[in-house]
Amino acid sequence: MGTHRRPKPPSRAARIATLGMAAGVVSLLPTQSQAAPKPTVDEVRKEVARLYEEATGPTEEYNAISEKQQKLQGEVSSAQDRLARKQQEVNELREKIGPLAAAQYRGGGIDPSLQLLLSGDPDDYLEQAEMLDRTRSRQADALRAMQAKQRELTQERQASQKRLQALEEMTTKAAKKKGEVQAKLTQARKLLNSLTAAQRARMEADQKRDNAAAGVSDSAATYNGPASGRAKAALDFAYAQLGKPYEWGSTGPDSFDCSGLTGASWRAAGVSLPRTVKQQYDAGRKVAKSDLQPGDIIYWYNDTQHNGMYVGDGKAIHAPRTGKNVEIVPVDSMPFFAASRP
Repeated sequence: MGTHRRPKPPSRAARIATLGMAAGVVSLLPTQSQAAPKPTVDEVRKEVARLYEEATGPTEEYNAISEKQQKLQGEVSSAQDRLARKQQEVNELREKIGPLAAAQYRGGGIDPSLQLLLSGDPDDYLEQAEMLDRTRSRQADALRAMQAKQRELTQERQASQKRLQALEEMTTKAAKKKGEVQAKLTQARKLLNSLTAAQRARMEADQKRDNAAAGVSDSAATYNGPASGRAKAALDFAYAQLGKPYEWGSTGPDSFDCSGLTGASWRAAGVSLPRTVKQQYDAGRKVAKSDLQPGDIIYWYNDTQHNGMYVGDGKAIHAPRTGKNVEIVPVDSMPFFAASRP
């Protein structure tokens, strides 16, 4: 058998050459110093606007869920009051049955025929027997009443439990939607915080320039258009909110989301509108774009995402998105979807 010889270790020169090649390969890999460049001011502005716009859909879903949550909370509170009252009624009936049962026991412990034989006075016996019958009858009535109240109490408890379960589910859904909105807003804030003070100033100047070019206004003003009656009252209120900040989920008085502003404006005119964009769309009488009148509610993009109020002259007032204020814009500054008249 031949012996196996171990291969010789590479020479020092070969090792140096190999390390050199590896270093060359490593130098071609991306490093922190070769990370993607920071986005430009314009890129940040567009991305922030996109994130804010994406937050409007979940905001309206949150509003709808929150409204149901509040309704269920009220139902749960009312149910708890009813439960307490019914429990008290059952307790009172139970207290009444106690003395009746004791009277029946005292009067009915001996067989009636034997009781008659032992009685020295038949009239007294008959009187006692009649009283015992009345006691038994009252006890039977009280028992039936208590059983009926007990059934009501059980049914109320079951219904209350279902409402509590539904409330818990709504609370979970609301928290989820709130998380979606806040995630978008957090992303937007991080992007804005990545800018220098000079870059932010430039972005604000660009925004003002674009607003001026598009005919956007968020300065305080008084409505002086052709509307009358309730529509004018609604627009008077809306104009008084110009310049106030958008805040998701808010219905005033210091900030608004889109459907919060339309709802508050018409509420000031004595008209109650549902809470969300979708609900307001479903509740209103639809009107064609060519038939728009001041005060009509305009829906952009679709029937669930964003709305505002027509003010006349091809313009609308709305609460736009996070980072902006209540403003007047051309109706065609966003894709028109539909309009309705409260």
